[in-house]
Amino acid sequence: MQTSRRFLLLGMGATMLAACDGPRAGRELGAQIDEGGFGNPTAHNTLVQTGQMPYVINLAERFAAEVPTTVNFAFDSAQLDAEAQAILRRQAGWIRQFPEVTFRVYGHTDLVGTPQYNHQLGLRRARAVVSFLARNGIGRNRLEALVSHGDTQPLILTQERERQNRRTVTEVSGFVQRHPTVLNGQYAAIIHREYVESATRVRPSGYF
Repeated sequence: MQTSRRFLLLGMGATMLAACDGPRAGRELGAQIDEGGFGNPTAHNTLVQTGQMPYVINLAERFAAEVPTTVNFAFDSAQLDAEAQAILRRQAGWIRQFPEVTFRVYGHTDLVGTPQYNHQLGLRRARAVVSFLARNGIGRNRLEALVSHGDTQPLILTQERERQNRRTVTEVSGFVQRHPTVLNGQYAAIIHREYVESATRVRPSGYF
């Protein structure tokens, strides 16, 4: 009886090990989920466990307060018009002041069209923004356009064409892990660095 029970337990253990050896083996818990915030849960957990998350949130809030984070697109288009390019130049100017920081660009569409088509269109828009920022002096290793929300997060809930829904949003995503400042853990110094375009120019006394 004890022998049969022993074989039963061994069989159950083998079954459990086999289950662990499926497609998800070696993946972090929750890696299959994408919550659309600061990227996938693996990156999110890394930021939390290394103490970087509060600094990322702080920088994200500062970026959103100081620079327009959103550009809009014409219907069924991933072309950057003059207004979008002007906004992205401002984004690039801000990003250049923080070489330790990484960014993600999320692409969105309106609700016209199939989910599959809109997903690809949103991704094309995100990639167009990344390419423009790269041409304006931002290293591609600091930019990511791999996630598209497609038409799942409209600003205005309508089935009609809506320009405000046809957009990309640029967000702070983390830090360049091999950067010397990051290696030294000087996150506070990064956050409190003065952004050159936000400084007020004061004329010396005696000048007009």
